[in-house]
Amino acid sequence: MLKNITPILSPEMLKVLSEMGCGDEIVIADGNFPAAAVARRLIRADSSTVNALLDAVLSVTPLCAYSESPIAILSYLTGSQSQTYEPPCWERLRYIVERHEGERKLQMLDKEAFVERARRAYAVIATGDREVCSIVLRKGLVLLDTKDFRCQGFA
Repeated sequence: MLKNITPILSPEMLKVLSEMGCGDEIVIADGNFPAAAVARRLIRADSSTVNALLDAVLSVTPLCAYSESPIAILSYLTGSQSQTYEPPCWERLRYIVERHEGERKLQMLDKEAFVERARRAYAVIATGDREVCSIVLRKGLVLLDTKDFRCQGFA
């Protein structure tokens, strides 16, 4: 156990998030996404939801500040194929992102583009979420907070 880290982040997830560098991407996939078929590294989190994992991941990992949209969402079209269906989880997703990172643009990807991006992602976390809500996150820089930096022998 670790202090101040939510237990929803398994040791395997923490390892993968630590290994990722700036610009690497991770997918948090809902239960309907073919995660096992596309993932280079697959992490199972079947009892979690996409939004709960997003909140946990963003508590320890920054988004890329140099990308116009460091978050991509799998968009779903309605029956007429002219309008994108916006599931209720998207509103919660926007709230979680804004709370951790401020207002960020969300990129919408069709299924083919999303799956291709997931194939290139550093890892895919497969949830058991029944709500349609798969996302890609691009990791940013973790910067040194110089006011807290102390080196022995220096003031």
